[in-house]
Amino acid sequence: MSAPFDLTETDRLLSTTRAVRKRLDLERPVPRDTILECIALSQQAPTGSNSQSWRWLVVDDAETRRKLAGLYKQAADTYLQMARANLDAAGAQTRRVYDSAFWLVDHLADVPVHVIPCLQGRIPENAGNIMAASLYGSIFPAVWSFQLALRSRGLGSALTTLHLLHEREAAEILGLDPDAVTQVALLPVAYTRGTDFKAADRPPPSEITRFNRWD
Repeated sequence: MSAPFDLTETDRLLSTTRAVRKRLDLERPVPRDTILECIALSQQAPTGSNSQSWRWLVVDDAETRRKLAGLYKQAADTYLQMARANLDAAGAQTRRVYDSAFWLVDHLADVPVHVIPCLQGRIPENAGNIMAASLYGSIFPAVWSFQLALRSRGLGSALTTLHLLHEREAAEILGLDPDAVTQVALLPVAYTRGTDFKAADRPPPSEITRFNRWD
């Protein structure tokens, strides 16, 4: 039986949807309708107990982006400086990733759209791993679908979480109740300068896969 999709194009989309930072086009506006198209596709992702509790906050106001970027920088100044100290021992690919991460700290405010995926509700205090897995498992498939939809339309994104170190300050900026809504990430979104992204260097799947038992 033939595959139901064009595997060449499907595999190219899946293998070349990168975390994009330095190649984001800071000058080209992103239409709201395009963002909504991608969110509509993300809504087809599976969600725990069919809760459909995803919510999306799209920030295209320059002043609000500037404030969020300030919180991001506060968190990044500590975390990324620690990472910078270990770069000499890192591989070339990891050094490129951190170089682009440093770039994003300085340019996040200029990225035309910040997309903040959220979930209604919070993880109860002292909840077990099953609760955390269920909650985040109900949003991250949709986030990845959103990113794939962006890529297919010539836009790029990167999933970041550093601003969550200042989640309550961000909630105040965004006008949401941090006790009722969980922010899970911040995605800088823009058209990309060029679309010729390549698959990353990864180990063979046989090296990271076990069948039936771990030992």
